[in-house]
Amino acid sequence: MRSNMKVLSVNVGLPRDVARNGRTVTTGIYKSPVAGGVRVTRTGLQGDGQADLSVHGGEFKAVYAYPVEHYAYWRERQAGMDGGYGVFGENLTVEGLLEHEVRIGDCLRVGGTELVVTDPRFPCHKLGLRFGDAPMVKRFLDSGRTGFYLSVAREGELKAGDVIERIGRGAGTLTVADVVRLKSDAPDDIELLRRAVANSALPERRRSEFEERLRRLDGRRAD
Repeated sequence: MRSNMKVLSVNVGLPRDVARNGRTVTTGIYKSPVAGGVRVTRTGLQGDGQADLSVHGGEFKAVYAYPVEHYAYWRERQAGMDGGYGVFGENLTVEGLLEHEVRIGDCLRVGGTELVVTDPRFPCHKLGLRFGDAPMVKRFLDSGRTGFYLSVAREGELKAGDVIERIGRGAGTLTVADVVRLKSDAPDDIELLRRAVANSALPERRRSEFEERLRRLDGRRAD
């Protein structure tokens, strides 16, 4: 990670109903920048909410961060990028934290909070809904520009402009990008699966998924 790590924007939004293709979908993906300090608790940012807590939100996905460095990439390739920060549904638009550098388990001090990197963001159909472009979901994952979720180790307040300080390094070398690869172009990488399964900072649900895949692969090798 780099020395110039900081928060460029803090974005929140409550779930809303959106009409698409003759049906109504409830989504919390619409986030807007807010000024001043925002309280962060174990379950997320004050004034923010998620529609489906089985996919987003909760203890291990309390805060979603997205690198500002990716905005230029998407502006060249994706319609609907004419708005401000928060367009990907991120709570924190950050600078200096890229997926191939950030490790699962890294602990970050941001303002009066301490946040721990837990998992990449694997998009659902609501990202396509946000952009009016269903194939965007696959392009987002394939690009590796996923951003990442954080749990809250210390509740407090943060704001746009806060410096981000890494105060703890995740055990091992498993990066956010490594976990993305296991869901995209390297699903059968046994060495990488073993590193992921051994990383206790990954949410249990994710580790269980990788454990099952590893058992299947080991079974094939035994045959």
